[in-house]
Amino acid sequence: MKTLMHLAASLLLALAATAHAQVDKPVKILVGFAPGGSADTAARLLAERMTVDLKQPVLVENRPGAGGRIAAEALKNAAPDGSTVMLAPIVVPVLAPLVFSKLNYDPAADFAPVAHVASFQFGLSVNAAHPAKTVQELVSWFKANPAQANFGSPAPGSLPHFFGVMIARGANLDLVHVPFSGGGPLMNAVVGNQVSAGIDALVDQIEMHRSGKTRLLATSGAARSPLLPDVPTFAEAGLRGIEGTSWFAMYAPAKTPDATVRQINAAVNRALATPELRERLARLGLEAGGGSAADLAALMKRDTERWAPVVKASGFRGD
Repeated sequence: MKTLMHLAASLLLALAATAHAQVDKPVKILVGFAPGGSADTAARLLAERMTVDLKQPVLVENRPGAGGRIAAEALKNAAPDGSTVMLAPIVVPVLAPLVFSKLNYDPAADFAPVAHVASFQFGLSVNAAHPAKTVQELVSWFKANPAQANFGSPAPGSLPHFFGVMIARGANLDLVHVPFSGGGPLMNAVVGNQVSAGIDALVDQIEMHRSGKTRLLATSGAARSPLLPDVPTFAEAGLRGIEGTSWFAMYAPAKTPDATVRQINAAVNRALATPELRERLARLGLEAGGGSAADLAALMKRDTERWAPVVKASGFRGD
């Protein structure tokens, strides 16, 4: 009898602790980028659905600057009670620790993974008049024209920059990286033949490709992008092992109760399961994600292992 009483008491305490850990106040989603971008839009789409699911207001707060690191520090210092989360791209938890020797946060110690939100691919473009019609032809052209063996990216230290390094290593090429100040200037440079090739998020290259000003030779995912199913992956184009995507994910402050993380994770997953939200994300060039917090932690580990040797090979440092 005493044993049963102890078990009952323990169960009541556990249920009380779980109930206390539930989200019972408005939720703020930190976004480290300006309003109107894909991270901001994805966060606002999620917030609409999560407001209904959690029965609490879910609002987006933009903390732009330093490539998302300002928002990351704000999350680190937030109360671990479920009232503050962050939607961040891969650069914040994975890439920044690889390129900065000093960060104002430690993803492993300061963040609690919540859920993978969405992924997006990169593409490799050349001018429409370029003689190379395939990736293999471009590799041969680079080797035959070493003075023009270069590629542009939207920013130094960006994932497109390191994807170009990955291509160069995989194809045994010596490519010069030419950084630009954004995707628009990069694609204008490809159109104007100021750079031999450009690498950026696929969605930022589609308009030029469809208008006939540039030619997309390959996309970076494990499978072809639903946005451009006629464009092969790098593996299909003959460069096996050349694969990598960017993504957005949601994080809570470290020490947020597991029950709270599970509740927010469930709200995110239910939102991502709705056809309307998936379609709206697809219009942004985003493929809806989902899964558990453990799935996100595993994704972070895989991508850290994927990009660490590439970053090291590039010699790039952010500070």
